[in-house]
Amino acid sequence: MHFIQTPNAPAAIGPYSQAMVVGDVLFTSGQIALRPDGSLNDGDISEQTRQVLANLKAVIEAAGADLSKVAKTTVFLKNLDDFVAMNTVYGEVFAGHKPARSTVQVAKLPRDVLLEIEAIVSLA
Repeated sequence: MHFIQTPNAPAAIGPYSQAMVVGDVLFTSGQIALRPDGSLNDGDISEQTRQVLANLKAVIEAAGADLSKVAKTTVFLKNLDDFVAMNTVYGEVFAGHKPARSTVQVAKLPRDVLLEIEAIVSLA
């Protein structure tokens, strides 16, 4: 096992890593709408989704992979009414590759953001 850390995504805001490699699998921590400098992108759901996916991309690339290797994502939405807007941006980013996905509504997220996304990625 080893940890993944990149300055191209926000640093962990708690006692965890941006991602962890176990064998040929990368497990990312949930990414929220923080910019790499740690400032909050407090835009609408579309803007926050773009930021979150850019953060995930940076972490995945730091592990030597790319978005085409994402096997599964989990999307945590503050409000399921934002699903269509989130899904539109998500579909643009994962245009030719459609990983498995779960999407759930949650009561609250860190920094009161609108969504969080985590991923499981193949490094094989």
